[in-house]
Amino acid sequence: MAGLIQNFKMSALTKMDISKLSLNNQYQVNISGITRDLSGYLGGSYNIPNNYATGKDIGIMCSEASLPTSSFATSEVKDNFHGISQQFAHTRIYIDSDFTFYVDQNYNTLKFFEGWMDYISGVDNNTNGVQDQNYYRRFNYPMNGGKIGYKCGVLEISKFERNYSNDLNAKSLTYEFINAFPKGMTSIPVQYGGADLTKVTVQFAYDRYIVK
Repeated sequence: MAGLIQNFKMSALTKMDISKLSLNNQYQVNISGITRDLSGYLGGSYNIPNNYATGKDIGIMCSEASLPTSSFATSEVKDNFHGISQQFAHTRIYIDSDFTFYVDQNYNTLKFFEGWMDYISGVDNNTNGVQDQNYYRRFNYPMNGGKIGYKCGVLEISKFERNYSNDLNAKSLTYEFINAFPKGMTSIPVQYGGADLTKVTVQFAYDRYIVK
């Protein structure tokens, strides 16, 4: 039975031209709109080149990404109709998105996100040194006029197809994250043995996203 269903699906896809199905390895990530204060902090405290400190080259280093999704928080009502419960949406919840980036030999990619998270937690706002026993954190503000704050102006991921540059009718989708910032970083494994590219996965939180 399963074989018959699979054959039927393949036959239907063939008629619809299976070559027109979307491939998951054609995309581009763009990070820009880094606030002037954050960019200055990254370039000064972490000595990151300007093309990284402004986010210009970070998107190119993205090796894997996930398109954003959302869900609804609902409330359940049981009294409107006897024996029937209903659900009503009241809040849209945006799911955090993960992005995986290659780490260059100068570790600028890693320092960019470490520095971004240090800036969020207000490392330079402490009068004591980071090794002082009385060390404390005073977090920075999320955003203030695009010049000060830790949320970036633009985090975009564009999904397109292989023929996009040659086909005038080719379609694409661009997801724009509003007020995004790194929420967490996964641990980076290192090991002896066969060499592999070093990567870091960053979890981004954001207020909402829009589809262009």
